Amino acid sequence: MAVRSRLGECPYSRLGRSASESHNREAEMAHYRKHKTVRATLPVLHPDAAGIDIGATEIFVAVPADRDSEPVRAFHTFTQDLMSVADWLQRCGIRTVAMESTGVYWIPLMQLLESRGLEVYLVNARYAKNVPGRKTDVADCQWLQYLHSVGLLKASFRPGADVCAVRTLIRHRESLVGLASQHVQHMQKALDQMNLQLHHVISDVTGTTGLAIIDAVLSGERDGHKLAKLRDPRIRATPETIAKSLVGDYRPEHLFTLRQSLTLYRQYQTEIAICEAEIQRFTKRLQSKADPIQHPLPAAKDSVRKCKVMAPAQAMSLRDEAYRVLGVDLTTVPGISVLHVQTVLAEVGPDLSRFPTAAAFSSWMGLCPDNNVSGGKILRAGTRRVKNRLAGALRMAAQSLQGSQSALGEFYRRMRTRLGAPKAITATAHKLARILHHMLTTREPYEESVFARLEAAYLQRAENRLKAQARALGFTLSPSSAATVEGSVP
Repeated sequence: MAVRSRLGECPYSRLGRSASESHNREAEMAHYRKHKTVRATLPVLHPDAAGIDIGATEIFVAVPADRDSEPVRAFHTFTQDLMSVADWLQRCGIRTVAMESTGVYWIPLMQLLESRGLEVYLVNARYAKNVPGRKTDVADCQWLQYLHSVGLLKASFRPGADVCAVRTLIRHRESLVGLASQHVQHMQKALDQMNLQLHHVISDVTGTTGLAIIDAVLSGERDGHKLAKLRDPRIRATPETIAKSLVGDYRPEHLFTLRQSLTLYRQYQTEIAICEAEIQRFTKRLQSKADPIQHPLPAAKDSVRKCKVMAPAQAMSLRDEAYRVLGVDLTTVPGISVLHVQTVLAEVGPDLSRFPTAAAFSSWMGLCPDNNVSGGKILRAGTRRVKNRLAGALRMAAQSLQGSQSALGEFYRRMRTRLGAPKAITATAHKLARILHHMLTTREPYEESVFARLEAAYLQRAENRLKAQARALGFTLSPSSAATVEGSVP
């Protein structure tokens, strides 16, 4: 069956489709017969390019019109059909393929094509939009093939297979943590319904004291003073306050929901521990960039030695393993914790060759301005709205610098005064991204003195500006006695 599209007339077939199934596309075929043929006039940079439109149950593949009598074909998404796609592309002499990143449906086909030696361009759908009013599966795959053949598509960043395996497990761990937190909320709800104020008295109901008291309650204990004796000595609340918070209406239906929520929470904690062990096993497979034995790490900072989100021994082990894989200790950067380093390892890995400059790295994360200019006017100058886990981690790291006495902390507070908190977080995250790019590409350790000199230069410029303003008003600016004692520049 011949199809006329805006890129020319080409035969189209559906492999493995019955006549009744093909009838559903008759309206689509009639649409193409009404339009004139528009020939591509741009120079062809990739003559051996194909375009693939990914779907949940079927995919559409387009190759150059001179490679096959049926250059557009439809396939099912079963594994045998995906192998048929790879075989057909190789018979047509295809070397590079472009496909949109639709959900997770592209992953099996991309992995199969890469194993066959084909170069796969995973394209952001935002940069490959078709002409409005002409969106169909056949047109999309042809449009991708055309754009790719004339070199108008850029491949999205995807780390190596080993890093992707670690990334998958870490993202799965995040899902497990989110599910476990839901059951913590269910426990708190059950306590509220019984008017037990335990979670308002202690900071963490899933800590040592909270779990011990909840277990005793579920075992039948109702005496608040006996339950208060289970408190950990580090708890700030007094035994009297804890005993008072445990006086409530113990109803059997709420105790049942509390028991089930606690069981599910502990089950998820077990699965999280298993997942973390698997993450460590996969991380050890990654290639080493540094040897902690030959080049030992300096003493860890307090946020690692006294880590609150995980056991300190686990945090130290994670720091050592990340140093081995990345070749540099990122935890020396103010605001960067071991969890942020783990996110860097999972999302980009040690190889940043796809980002030739720090600006490209920051742009990929959406941390730099994306000016929208039309008619010589800037219509919009904000950052792009992207969903990037690494950008989110750097924003959290930037926000943690609020009370830091480092040069980065001074920069964040200065930007917050000028721009407000949201923009200050973005600006500081941008600076952190540039620092990480430099450290990962040069394998040079973080040097605080560089930023201290920049901060001192800024303070000197601010002082000169104030002196100039004072002279313009007929005054003389001189340092105070306290500043002179501290050694400030006069």
